[in-house]
Amino acid sequence: MVAKNYVKPEKTQEFLGLCRKLVEASLKDEGCIDYGLYQELENSGNLTFLEEWKDEKSLDQHLNSSHFKEIFPLLSEYLEKETEVNVYRKTL
Repeated sequence: MVAKNYVKPEKTQEFLGLCRKLVEASLKDEGCIDYGLYQELENSGNLTFLEEWKDEKSLDQHLNSSHFKEIFPLLSEYLEKETEVNVYRKTL
């Protein structure tokens, strides 16, 4: 899964603080292979979650977890526009 966030420049540090909690909790979720937040080099306000899950069931459980439901909605107040979310399946 790739979730690209366009963060207001003055809100980046606050956004990162919330995301730190989300990443730490999500890495403990069953079926989580990798979960990280990456900052674009040319535009520090573009922060993207790159996530790898064992299967769709694991992803669904994560999306319904208490930490996701608590933190993810709070992130929207720091954004310039809506998060772009794309889910991928490895083919090769």
